[in-house]
Amino acid sequence: MRRFSHFTCVDWSGAKAERPNGIAVATIGSNGPPALLRPDPRWSRSDVRDWLLRIAHAKQDMLIGFDLSMSLPFHDAGSYFPEWDDSPSNAKELWRLVEQHSTADQYLNVLSFLDHPQAARHFRHSRDNVGDLFTGSIGRLRLVEQHQRETGQANSASCFNLVGAAQVGKSSLTGMRMLHQLNGAIPVWPFDPVPDSGPMIIEIYTTIAALAAGLPKGKSKIRDRKGLEAALRTLGMPLPAKLDRYDDHSTDALITAAWMKNASKDTKLWHPPKLTDEIAQKEGWTFGVF
Repeated sequence: MRRFSHFTCVDWSGAKAERPNGIAVATIGSNGPPALLRPDPRWSRSDVRDWLLRIAHAKQDMLIGFDLSMSLPFHDAGSYFPEWDDSPSNAKELWRLVEQHSTADQYLNVLSFLDHPQAARHFRHSRDNVGDLFTGSIGRLRLVEQHQRETGQANSASCFNLVGAAQVGKSSLTGMRMLHQLNGAIPVWPFDPVPDSGPMIIEIYTTIAALAAGLPKGKSKIRDRKGLEAALRTLGMPLPAKLDRYDDHSTDALITAAWMKNASKDTKLWHPPKLTDEIAQKEGWTFGVF
């Protein structure tokens, strides 16, 4: 099984701003505590993309987790976008479609894609603006998201819902633009094989890491030093330097990077029983869900 020397969690954001408050990047190496990477003034999505390209150029042996969905539901309806002739057949073509219809949007936003007359039909945009093909009370789910809910591993949300604090659609779609712009510079599991060396990207869900760190269901956010220290001790990791501010984006990233260091050694997480080649190419999978 592949071993990595460094582990990084990117807590992503789909907010419209150039430099959203919600982006945090934390990394941990072979020794020492997890630490935040702090650009000045804050991360932008383009900053993260460019940083990844530098990691790829350096061939750094790093596992990089993104807290976003890297595809949309396909298998429940046999299509990402039923009734749209341009609906793609796999996740990488989906990334290309989102990019194609968002090139006019600054900061890796996806406003133009969501305004496209065919795409718009599938999303809940606001309480009073719901596409005619948005289905179900919470929206369509990928197989991994259905499995998470059925097994109690996580309370996954639908990417087709763009409403409310828990919505993940905008962050996931902006993440797809970023993945497309990487242009294969870093392999992405499970769409690509695990490389023998160099970096690799995975999809993660920070709540899974929080539960592994001893936090109770429904109370997985930490906003103080005491809670962060307790979570990292549960994971068997050294404590980081004091933070300027204990917001849940920073603590999520620190805890998840530490969890990834442990979880990456668990063979079963790389081979979930329900993950077939077809599911991998069309819908992907959340690392840590088995």
